[in-house]
Amino acid sequence: MPAGSKPKIFVIYYSTYGHVHTVAQAITKGLLKTNKVDAELYQIAETLPTEVLEKMHAAPKTTVPVITPEKLTEADGFLFGFPTRFGVAPAQVKAFFDATGQLWSTGALLGKPAGLFFSTGSQHGGQESTAFTFLTHFAHHGIVYVPLGYANPKMFGNEVVTGGSAWGAGTVAGPDGSRQPSAVELEIAETQGEKFADVAVKLFGGSSGEAQKEAEKAGEAPVAAAAAAPAPAAAPVEEAKPAAVPAAPAATAPVAKTDPIAPATANPAQKKSGKLAGFFAKLKKTFSS
Repeated sequence: MPAGSKPKIFVIYYSTYGHVHTVAQAITKGLLKTNKVDAELYQIAETLPTEVLEKMHAAPKTTVPVITPEKLTEADGFLFGFPTRFGVAPAQVKAFFDATGQLWSTGALLGKPAGLFFSTGSQHGGQESTAFTFLTHFAHHGIVYVPLGYANPKMFGNEVVTGGSAWGAGTVAGPDGSRQPSAVELEIAETQGEKFADVAVKLFGGSSGEAQKEAEKAGEAPVAAAAAAPAPAAAPVEEAKPAAVPAAPAATAPVAKTDPIAPATANPAQKKSGKLAGFFAKLKKTFSS
């Protein structure tokens, strides 16, 4: 990310019946509303043949560009969304990540943040497990998982059916897919976009790897110029004149050394020692008589 530019966030989704696409649009809206990041919307390629999709009554594919694994390197962060398949990500998403081996081997996605959002057929059909079981993909790539938490107070409500959890925004499509994302669910999705933008700015705002390199290069320029500049000429040094050797002092008669701290009288400790010796002598004489 060049110095001074905004972090670029890719919102990448796979959608069979259109529910996840709608949530992805709300998340993108939340990202852009902050004016802190740039956001681009992509979809994951379909792997099912057309005749199968028709029998499933799948929604027509949108004109949103299809993401390729190599494109991931252009983003500073990601928000992935997909429906659940028995509590885990669908095969289309797995196929996409299975093709990221080259990125994994080079550590191309290491340290980039990512969040998740999803759609399930029922309230207990994988609103948490779909995200939880996908974290191994992030771990192997070194991607930093950014959960939603309970960032929107409406996530605590239980008056109506509401998709989403601390793992990410979501919607409940119903067993036949007829239920569309509600206003509350889309508001929660928008909140996820806003909060993710805040995290991305903290991670990359003015301190990305590229910006750091540019700053280092800018700092090296004056240092290199200073090194290349010619050294200033040294001031002329006057020839030192030999110092006069002082004459040796006249010999004098040796003076006897005296101890300036020697006591004029006997040491008090010696007096005490003499008294004790006399005391013990009298004591010995007493007991021996």
